[in-house]
Amino acid sequence: MRIIAISLVLTIVAVAAWAQQPAPPTKTFSSAADVAALLAKAKSEHKDGQPTVIENIIRLAPYSANLEYRTSVGPAAVHEKEAEMFYVLDGSATLITGGKLKDEKRTNAENLGGTGIEGGNSQAVAKGDVVIVPENTPHWFSAINGTIVLMSLHVPRTASAGTH
Repeated sequence: MRIIAISLVLTIVAVAAWAQQPAPPTKTFSSAADVAALLAKAKSEHKDGQPTVIENIIRLAPYSANLEYRTSVGPAAVHEKEAEMFYVLDGSATLITGGKLKDEKRTNAENLGGTGIEGGNSQAVAKGDVVIVPENTPHWFSAINGTIVLMSLHVPRTASAGTH
């Protein structure tokens, strides 16, 4: 009984500590030099076999923009409550949107992952291109031509927003 009581107290303390963690800091500006430094950091932190390194560029909850340094194909994804916009900063790849996730698994409360996509629409993307993927839409960079550097924006959507 004593062990159960101690475990319960420790669980309550851990949950309380987690609930009191501050939100990620707001950052509303990054200069070109800041973004170049993030890219250099992503390159230096990249490990063999790691498909993507992500660095935060700006954040104003619930919005965020990230730099994505991708060197190989990673998992496919579905964001159930967020649209995701990509701006290609450098490089090129093939992006598949739509279709159905292969080997679908829940990665967290609002996202699904998979090993690829069955069906969908294939689109070549390159430096300067912009793509928006609506919420609940499978998407996957199925081929990376060397390296692709993206700015990704996660945009929360309301249930009434719909897709157009």
